[in-house]
Amino acid sequence: MGGRKLTKVMKNSTQVKLFYLFGLQETFNNKSVYFILSLITYLLIITVNLTLIITIIQEKGLHEPMYIFLCSLCVNGLYGTAGFYPKLLLDLQSDVQVISYGGCFTQAYVIYTSVMCEVSTLTVMSYDRYVAICRPLLYHTIVTTLTVRKLLLFSWCCPLFIALIALSLAVRLPLCGSHIDKIFCDIPSILKHACLPITINQNLNKFVIVINVLQILFIVFSYGQIVRTCVKSAKGRIKFTQTCVPHLITIFIFVTVILFDNLQGWNNVNSTINMRNAMAVQFLVIPPVLNPLIYGLNLQQIRRAVFRKCNAHKIIDMRC
Repeated sequence: MGGRKLTKVMKNSTQVKLFYLFGLQETFNNKSVYFILSLITYLLIITVNLTLIITIIQEKGLHEPMYIFLCSLCVNGLYGTAGFYPKLLLDLQSDVQVISYGGCFTQAYVIYTSVMCEVSTLTVMSYDRYVAICRPLLYHTIVTTLTVRKLLLFSWCCPLFIALIALSLAVRLPLCGSHIDKIFCDIPSILKHACLPITINQNLNKFVIVINVLQILFIVFSYGQIVRTCVKSAKGRIKFTQTCVPHLITIFIFVTVILFDNLQGWNNVNSTINMRNAMAVQFLVIPPVLNPLIYGLNLQQIRRAVFRKCNAHKIIDMRC
């Protein structure tokens, strides 16, 4: 019986070479507007993230754990958006939105790892801030150069490895369709066309959700401890309002959007294409733009370094 069922499935399956993205179907009348907005957003993301990365690399005074983790966050922002915006800009100039089989899985992998790296990097950053604020005397003993390297490996290698497993489990399945109701490829959208049961894939997704929830709980715990330490003085309350509150807002938005996209992707939640696109794109727009501004340029040391470089370039231009 199992052999007959498998044979029947293989007959119904097709050799998918292209995936058709139907997420832009409702934007045909305003493609030019969306193209301009997407291009401006992508250029802004590249500018603010590269500015921060270059500033941190070139300024020796910023070679500290907090800024190194921030640099890693910006690199992830560029990595994730590179897997999305170039294809989106091409699609907005095309009448038919298609992507190759390999290209679809590559895009799914990049976006998947980018989202997981975002969560793990924010977890690492919250740990660093917790030690720095709540245990300042032990900071340099706990957060050593070796510890920083281990935390960076954790924030990148774990997501890349888990995503590789998820991708391998998805690639092995024969597909019975190639219709994707989104503007980009992701693993849940691909697995909707699987001709075989996806129980293993769903179990892996539940495991990933548990890992992410644990990390989010750790972030909440860390900031909770920071709040307890900061509210003891007026200066601490001001510092908390200026730094921690914006961080918590961006984390809340990011987590909310990811949960919605995950539920919609795996559980077929009924929603319009525009609604799905708006929510799904949030984590490819808000974090890459706001992270450098809130986590980076909001810090006095980085502002000074950026302004110093800008002034130096102005002096050179005036001499020339």
